[in-house]
Amino acid sequence: MIHLLLVEDDPSLGETLCSRLTKEGYQVHWFTTFQEALEATKRNSYHLALLDVGLPDGDGFSLAREIQEHQQIPFLFLTAMNSAEYRLEGFEIGASDYIPKPFHLKELLLRLRHIIEKNHIGERAEAKDFSIDLSSMSLSFHDGTTAHPLEKDLRLLKHLIDSAPRIVSRDEILSDIWKSGNTGSHRSVDNAIVRIRQLLESKCEQKIRSVRGVGYQWGN
Repeated sequence: MIHLLLVEDDPSLGETLCSRLTKEGYQVHWFTTFQEALEATKRNSYHLALLDVGLPDGDGFSLAREIQEHQQIPFLFLTAMNSAEYRLEGFEIGASDYIPKPFHLKELLLRLRHIIEKNHIGERAEAKDFSIDLSSMSLSFHDGTTAHPLEKDLRLLKHLIDSAPRIVSRDEILSDIWKSGNTGSHRSVDNAIVRIRQLLESKCEQKIRSVRGVGYQWGN
C-alpha cells in the first residue's frame, strides 16, 4: 500500500482529501501543522508528500526542504499561492507538481497517479539493511549482495515493511499477496515466513516477529 503524507491546515479540505484518497486505496497520514508533519517524517516512512504552502506555524517550501533531510521522496504542492514566483520556487525546490487551489479531485488523482508511475512508487521498499525492488524482483543488501526470492516471498516481505509497525494477519496477507481464487492457506503464509527468515538470517538487525494468534510484524 502506498503511504501518503498530507499536510493541509484546512479541516474541510483535509477531511475531503483523506476520504477520497483512502477510497482510492492509499494510506493517508494527515497533519495540519509544519511541526507535526516534520516529526512524523522522523518516525515514519512515506512514499509521497502532498504539502500545503501556507501553514499556521511555517510554510510548505521550508517543510519540503526539511523532509528531504530525512526522506528522499517525491512531493507536490497544493496551494492558493499561484503566482509565477511561488510556482518557480516550488519547482526549484524539487516539486514533482504544483497544483493551485481550487482544484478538481479527479485532476489531483490523475496527477498523483502520474507521479507514482514515473517514480515507480509502490515497487520499492527500504529497510535498515536492504532494499526491495519489485520491478527486478530483487532484494539488495547494503553489504553489496543481492538475492532473488520467490515472488510471493518478496511481496510478503515488502507488505510487512510497508505495514510496520502494524501487525499483519495471515488473512490479510492471503488477500493481498495470494489474491482471491488462489490456493494459498495459512500454512502457505507460514512457510513463506520461514523462507524469508532464513534468507535474512545473520544479515539484518530487524526481524519478522510472530504475534501468537494474530499474525506477523516487521521490526526490531
